[in-house]
Amino acid sequence: MIEKKLIVSSASGLHARSAQAIVQEVNKHQAEIKLINENAEADAASILELMMLAAAPGSTVVVRADGSDEQQAVAALEELFNNNFNKEPVDGI
Repeated sequence: MIEKKLIVSSASGLHARSAQAIVQEVNKHQAEIKLINENAEADAASILELMMLAAAPGSTVVVRADGSDEQQAVAALEELFNNNFNKEPVDGI
């Protein structure tokens, strides 16, 4: 199992489109992946659970992956977060 802290730099935070992008990426991997925002935890394969995290712009979430391709899964999600889900970043972040 590995964990990685990532910053939500999308100007809209973790919303429907970014959640959809996460789910699409997660479904390419076999590892079980969770996202954690403060005390809330979500199955990263569930758009609804991801949106319920209510991760605001600039917040830090933890990605936790466990499985045969956990390294690749976390790296792919890190790239997705770093590319701001293909949206504009929040000023200063």
